[in-house]
Amino acid sequence: MITESQIRALIEEKIGDGPLFIVEVQVNPGNKIKVEMDSDVGLSIDDCVAISRQIEGNLDRELEDFELQVLSAGIGQPLKVERQYTKNVGRDVSLKLADGSEVIGKLLEAGEALKIGLPALKKKKLPEREVMFPLEDILETKVRVSFK
Repeated sequence: MITESQIRALIEEKIGDGPLFIVEVQVNPGNKIKVEMDSDVGLSIDDCVAISRQIEGNLDRELEDFELQVLSAGIGQPLKVERQYTKNVGRDVSLKLADGSEVIGKLLEAGEALKIGLPALKKKKLPEREVMFPLEDILETKVRVSFK
């Protein structure tokens, strides 16, 4: 049986300490393998192809058949790993919190908590402010895409 740890090891062998990183690896029944990747500098189709070839070249279809998808972390998808948060510092994000509320602001820092810069509220004459949100209070974080 093909395992998630086996796939992760094959990918890490290929990417090393470079700009590419693993977001998620799933191995579902029937050996349906789904690999989601990201990069600090942008992920190309050639990067996905190289990772796919690394995996396919080190698994034997004669012993165990599999289906493989290697894809980039999609725009508008929730952030899943710490490195994605770090990569997106300085960008606008939306947070869905455990209490059901939503917060929109600029991601200023990422770690055990996210520091979010909240815009000034002109109606209430409140200045721009920075608020810390512990990761355990956050259900989902998405980068807000602007086409301005």
